[in-house]
Amino acid sequence: MDQSNERRRIGIDFDNTIISYQQAFLSAAKNSDLLPKSFVGTKQAVRDQIRLLPDGEWEWMRLQGAVYGKGIGNATLIDGVADFLNRCRDIGSSVFIVSHKTEYGHFDTSGVNLRQAALGWMEQQGFFDRQRYGLAVESVYFETTRAEKLARIAVLNCTHFIDDLEEVLDDPGFPIGVRRILFADGSPVTKPLPYSVCTNWRQIAKLVFDERI
Repeated sequence: MDQSNERRRIGIDFDNTIISYQQAFLSAAKNSDLLPKSFVGTKQAVRDQIRLLPDGEWEWMRLQGAVYGKGIGNATLIDGVADFLNRCRDIGSSVFIVSHKTEYGHFDTSGVNLRQAALGWMEQQGFFDRQRYGLAVESVYFETTRAEKLARIAVLNCTHFIDDLEEVLDDPGFPIGVRRILFADGSPVTKPLPYSVCTNWRQIAKLVFDERI
């Protein structure tokens, strides 16, 4: 096995990087009568429309808590993640999921533990199945603050980190020496950035696996 593959320690954000909530938000908003049944749009379109309602900001935060908890079953694996994880497994690269995620949603009265909901979704998707993606549950980390997330990336000695949020990769506390990769799925990047930008997971795979470390 190529030793460069074994040296790769790849950290990946969870929400909107591995998992897509587009359909989940659309379904939850319609089921809560916040949007008409005929409404079609992205998560951002759903958010923008709900914010126009009376108490719209509160409704949006409440909806987020519901979707990330009991509504997570309607979320989907982002295209290309499966192939990426399978390749990591096959060549022996280490993978860690590091997510800034509170235990409970703001304004969500259901009492669903968001971290347990995320782990349950991952288990259903085969993340911890040795015959599929082969991750260890112990390789998943949920952190309460962004600072704790960045500290975890450093402690894990990640060589790469993939995230959908520029503010995470731009944070002054981001560990030095980690290759930063922005997953800009459908989000236009309007300024030069000091790290790699990929619009899909095939681009991410090419960037990570073609690089000699």
